[in-house]
Amino acid sequence: MKTVLITGANKSIGFETARQLLQQGYYVYLGCRDIHKGQEAVNQLLSEGLNNVEPLAIDVNSQESIEAARQVLGEKTAVLDVLINNAGILGGMEQNPLTADIKVLKEVFDTNFFGVIAVTQAFIDLMKAAPAPRIVNVTSGLGSLTLHSDPSWKYYAVKSTAYVTSKAALNGYTIILAHDLRDTAFKVNAVDPGYTATDFNHHSGPGTVEDAAARVVKAAVLGEDGLTGQFFSDDNSPETGISPW
Repeated sequence: MKTVLITGANKSIGFETARQLLQQGYYVYLGCRDIHKGQEAVNQLLSEGLNNVEPLAIDVNSQESIEAARQVLGEKTAVLDVLINNAGILGGMEQNPLTADIKVLKEVFDTNFFGVIAVTQAFIDLMKAAPAPRIVNVTSGLGSLTLHSDPSWKYYAVKSTAYVTSKAALNGYTIILAHDLRDTAFKVNAVDPGYTATDFNHHSGPGTVEDAAARVVKAAVLGEDGLTGQFFSDDNSPETGISPW
């Protein structure tokens, strides 16, 4: 049975991603900062008859927490097939480039960028033991610098300093990581789940968590012939499914 770790998975897109991967036969380690909320999420999945799941306490902003989670997971399995770096924060709505609070910018980058790198580095040894490892970095369509330079783009006016730049940085890390692992069985991709109605955006998005999670899952279960080093986005590029960087 293949194993997957999903960060920030006790609610919203992360939780639905866990549900869909469980339905496909994966064993899910449901990563969460608050183990009690994680257990509540696991109990919900268990009530649905999805039994191959357990919570894993992990705060992507804490190196100590990440290392503790790695030790716990290493005692449970010698192999991690899939890592989904899903945890992310918005940083509030007021993100003017000239007035944005530097403290907020650092908090957003700690979660959306540095946290992803720290988690990936911590668990990469378990992934290298997998025959077909997959890394999925959950990004945003707002991370496309190309589209942010196009006045005709539908989200052109959404220029949130912390969030946009952190996701652009995450996309850059995805490219570099995929290149480093290019001669291995790894598939490393960034996935835009789309503008989805969640607590993250006060349920303002038009998309559903089911559709959003399905996009993440698609990258998580890529076959041997699947692409790597890509920025998948049905929202930005409905015809090809691949967004410009």
